[in-house]
Amino acid sequence: MGMLDLMRLMSIQRQRDQERRRRQAQAPPRDGLIALRAKRKGSPCQQDGDSQGAADIEIPSLPEDIWRLIHSLMPMRDAARAACVSHSFLSSWRCHPNLNFSSEALGLSKNAYGNEELAGLFYSKVNHILKRHSGIGVKKLTIKVYSDYSGKGSSYLNNWLQIAVKPGIEELIIALTQFQAKYNFPCSLLSNGSGDSIQYLHLSNCSFHPTVTLSGLRSLTRLYLCRVRITENELGCLLSHSLALEQLEIRYCNRIVCLKVPCLLQRLISLKVFGCDKLKLIENEAPNVSIFAFQGDKTELKLGETLQIKSLCMVRSGYVYHARAELPSIMPNLESLAVQSCKETAFAPKLCSKFLCLRHLSIGLIGFFPAYDYLSLASYIYAAPSLETFDLNVMQRNVQNLRSIREEKHHNLKSVTVTSFISVKSLVELTCHILESTASLECLTLDASQTGFRCDTPGSKISKCPPLDRDIIMEGHRGVLAIRRYIQPRVEF
Repeated sequence: MGMLDLMRLMSIQRQRDQERRRRQAQAPPRDGLIALRAKRKGSPCQQDGDSQGAADIEIPSLPEDIWRLIHSLMPMRDAARAACVSHSFLSSWRCHPNLNFSSEALGLSKNAYGNEELAGLFYSKVNHILKRHSGIGVKKLTIKVYSDYSGKGSSYLNNWLQIAVKPGIEELIIALTQFQAKYNFPCSLLSNGSGDSIQYLHLSNCSFHPTVTLSGLRSLTRLYLCRVRITENELGCLLSHSLALEQLEIRYCNRIVCLKVPCLLQRLISLKVFGCDKLKLIENEAPNVSIFAFQGDKTELKLGETLQIKSLCMVRSGYVYHARAELPSIMPNLESLAVQSCKETAFAPKLCSKFLCLRHLSIGLIGFFPAYDYLSLASYIYAAPSLETFDLNVMQRNVQNLRSIREEKHHNLKSVTVTSFISVKSLVELTCHILESTASLECLTLDASQTGFRCDTPGSKISKCPPLDRDIIMEGHRGVLAIRRYIQPRVEF
């Protein structure tokens, strides 16, 4: 809820009060109104008193718990502004439940300051806000330090956590974006009842060393660790105290050699592991994992019971072939499959086995595949009679005489997307085959741009598209020509 929503609510309540006063035919009492004084100058986070000459805004009174709820639903900057003009909101600001400290939330532009100046302003503003916060009632605490992190930052962070992390907190996010920032997250903070209520713990670029004496975390349902310096034994201690855990995601934690997920985690449904270069083994004993995602070529996977897995994402060389050959028998209940490979030595085989439940398929062949037969991927499509969407990301070139294969009709496929479309012959053949054999197709998207970095992507922070090599630009043009020559004439408008 922002300031506009608040003003609408005040307007509705004012109209109701006026109607009631007309019915009562008496003068309105003055003691049932709250006076807001609009500030005209100064930072919204650094003022807490009335200003002289401010305009009075009369707002009908509401119970204090209602005002606290309204205030808690506002974005933090709007909540701070409201606290500047109202003693009532100032009171609830001192126990505001959602604290989000990042450069964006504090209005600090990375382009307007140098790294040292930005760091100083960030620490100063967060300090100022938390000194005026009671530390009571915090539900969500987010601290994202984008600027240069120094040893001085450790004392700041520890002080902030001591103020805000109390029994009742539900989400804690500490993200230090400086690679390998030397910060040691204090495990003692999670003891003495403070960790019992935490449902989501997110740590990035720090050290974390839980031990067998760790208590708390009985409510933890989501754990996210990115570039955290933690060993497999320390992670084991953490997991053994997190029996309510439902989602576990680990990224680029290179001190973990063996990841063992214990059977005690009966509620765990999602397990995601990406880019842990030293990882040699994942052994899962949690019985109810239905979502698994993994990136890596050398890690041995022991996933335990796989019949319940419904969503699989694999970034692994050779897995396009392996997935078609093996998965229908070991994961027959798959509904969503995403595979990305940078090296394939064999084409997708045409087999009788089926993905009877598969509805969403994504395949990425990222690298140089000089002789890969993309038409063989049609084997995936006809192995999945319930398939609705198919996304393909490729790189290659050259079109010659087109082949065709025995036409098999597909009756459920509705959407096909090919990104980095190139003029390679077998890819054009695959696209034409899909067009001719899929009567249910509603949307076909062919993107011939040869880069994933786009300045026109919604939410992209890239202000200018990066320059491309001449051969990449020429391949994009060849892709467009191939679409116009071989594919567009087969589309019925």
